[in-house]
Amino acid sequence: MPAIHDQVYRQVCSALEAASSLQCIHIGHTRSSSPSSLHDAALVETMASLVTDDDALAILGLSLAIKKTKRKDRSMWCKNWLMKRKKLSHINLVKELRIAPKDYRNYVRMNEETYLKLLSMVTPLIQKEDTVMRNAITTHERLLATLRFLASGRSYECLKYSAIISPQALGRIIPETCAAIYKVLQNDYMQFPDTANKWREIAHQFEEIWNFPHCLGAIDGKHVDIIPPADSGSYYYNYKGRHSMVLMAIVDARYRFLLADFGTNGRVSDGGVLQNTKFFQKLQNKKLNIPNPENIEGSSRCLPYVFIGDDAFPLRTDMIKPYRQGDLNTHEKKNF
Repeated sequence: MPAIHDQVYRQVCSALEAASSLQCIHIGHTRSSSPSSLHDAALVETMASLVTDDDALAILGLSLAIKKTKRKDRSMWCKNWLMKRKKLSHINLVKELRIAPKDYRNYVRMNEETYLKLLSMVTPLIQKEDTVMRNAITTHERLLATLRFLASGRSYECLKYSAIISPQALGRIIPETCAAIYKVLQNDYMQFPDTANKWREIAHQFEEIWNFPHCLGAIDGKHVDIIPPADSGSYYYNYKGRHSMVLMAIVDARYRFLLADFGTNGRVSDGGVLQNTKFFQKLQNKKLNIPNPENIEGSSRCLPYVFIGDDAFPLRTDMIKPYRQGDLNTHEKKNF
């Protein structure tokens, strides 16, 4: 062993044994961690003699990592108060709120009839089976915890005290339930117009409700605060002084979503977020089947169909925005 000291040699042998037991080192077939299972101790010594100092240190590091990743035994299987979900959960509160419809709607963000309909739709996707070890968390508890999370923006750690569900379980339940809600509702409530006649229907609603002819939708962005990933720097840092990601949406005259795009980092302006969407690419390439310019009802003026947005968006023939607030320096401009 000319290149490896005795102390390192012994550590290498120990590391080789540990690695062999985890099948990190394959020698013919699976073996146990003792030297006798490697035919004899001489085989370990021969293998150790073939490695360099750097190899020895690498294997030593592996052995230390194996020891450090040993899972700590639980002191208890589950906290006592989490075992009392039926008694302490906000499910009991919701039962009481049924006799107070306004409070029920304020807590769940929908009336009871709508909630029960949504529950019936997502149940096949989120229902779990009971086991001999424990009863599964019910679909009612899963959906209610998800709706409270979406309505309040509370953390899993905070929500666990009202839902009586551990934050680890909430971390699986809430994303799964959100995906189920999207799946069952997207075809009915996220219908993006794909024909000229459908766009005309939306424009007719804007003219009827808001007295704004030839409007196809209102566009805006919403910064959703996040905890930034490690080493992200200022990538998600927005002009409001917070870290966020941007939700870009288009709604019709009745505030119903036509399109929602989420994922752009908060450092980007609303105009930049819009340009990152597939919607804007299709708008530029004229692939949205938007109607050609037509005369306004009761007038001989021919005007294009447009989307409306705030000052952050670009001014285009198919998109308009108000004058900048800084330029409204006269009474006439303000009135206009």
